[in-house]
Amino acid sequence: MRHGRASLTLSFFVQGVTFALLVTRIPVIQDRYGISDGLLPVFLAAVPILAGVGSVVTEKVVVRVRPGVVLRWAQPVVMLALLGAGAGNVLWEAALALGVFGLSVGALDASMNMMGVSLQRAYGRSIMLGFHAAYSLGGIAGASMAWAGAHWDLSLLVSYLPAVVVLLPGAFIGSRWYADGASAEAEPGETQGKGAVASVSFKLLMPLCLVMSFAYIGDSTVSNWSAKYLQDVLGSSEQLSTVPYNVYMVTALLGRAVGDFGVRRFGAVAVVRGGSVLAAAGFAVVAVAGGAWTGMLGFTMLGLGLCVIVPQTFAAAGRMFPGASDTAVARLNVFNYVGFLVGSPLVGALGDAWSYRGAMLVPMVLVLATLVYAKSFGAESARYGGGHERPRTVDVG
Repeated sequence: MRHGRASLTLSFFVQGVTFALLVTRIPVIQDRYGISDGLLPVFLAAVPILAGVGSVVTEKVVVRVRPGVVLRWAQPVVMLALLGAGAGNVLWEAALALGVFGLSVGALDASMNMMGVSLQRAYGRSIMLGFHAAYSLGGIAGASMAWAGAHWDLSLLVSYLPAVVVLLPGAFIGSRWYADGASAEAEPGETQGKGAVASVSFKLLMPLCLVMSFAYIGDSTVSNWSAKYLQDVLGSSEQLSTVPYNVYMVTALLGRAVGDFGVRRFGAVAVVRGGSVLAAAGFAVVAVAGGAWTGMLGFTMLGLGLCVIVPQTFAAAGRMFPGASDTAVARLNVFNYVGFLVGSPLVGALGDAWSYRGAMLVPMVLVLATLVYAKSFGAESARYGGGHERPRTVDVG
């Protein structure tokens, strides 16, 4: 399991790098392919929609093969699609590359989190936040690579190529050691077959689906509007306006790096409640901020608060449906993309029609609504006590 944990951590890191390299260079992609401002939202919306399709397809595929098989082949496709987005010249090539990226990233996200949930069950203690910390670290690395490419005025292909050349072979070789909690005890399809799919009650899963959507609405608000908010509303310089998202990513990394210890000590319910209150307070500080530095304090609080919610939501789905966790995770993962689709247009529309200060109160209320569903995270089972552990399970670090 130690090797499986390390190889999966690497995959989370690689995905963080890959996704950051794409989203931080969207303006350059738009210019390269001549995508109009009216057509760009269609391209941006198509990626999460196709990712949702990829997640649904993965739910069906893992009935016959283990999630590690899906992840082993989906991750190279994602990285090659990124390279394709940087290598093309005409519009249809961009559409093809982003389409492949969307479908494969849905399969990748679903299978990665399936394996994380399964390994956490096998370990008998919280490790899920550590995987997502690796994703955050990858995001910081990818954003830094994108900044270097922009600073040195490198083409998209030249910017993307080093990351793909180095990380793709590493991730593929590392996939040899993928492991999950069921792999040592059952053949593919034995632990989660067709009967398991039917056992996932959407009514029981819905609270977690809402929490996932609320968290990603908050996340997309920060990623899409923090720079504009700081510059246009709080009057910061253009250079300073780029800082909040970097601060948000760093604090998310720090929060996830220590979050597993909090779950082990206090339980998932307490950690999720604390994160929700802190994130809501962060949005409130941003909404009433009188200057740029106060605004950055709010975004710092947001990073520390939101970072714990998504990993714990996946983990809660696994605990809720222990015999069908892959199915539950795949369905829950779709609401990741729902949050992305809703968040940015919602805040933009409210900002234009009302005010951007007022618009920040909407994700604040939605994140705070997580408190209503906190019991779905399971107070006792989150600590993996009461006979949850298998008799042969040992702490392997």
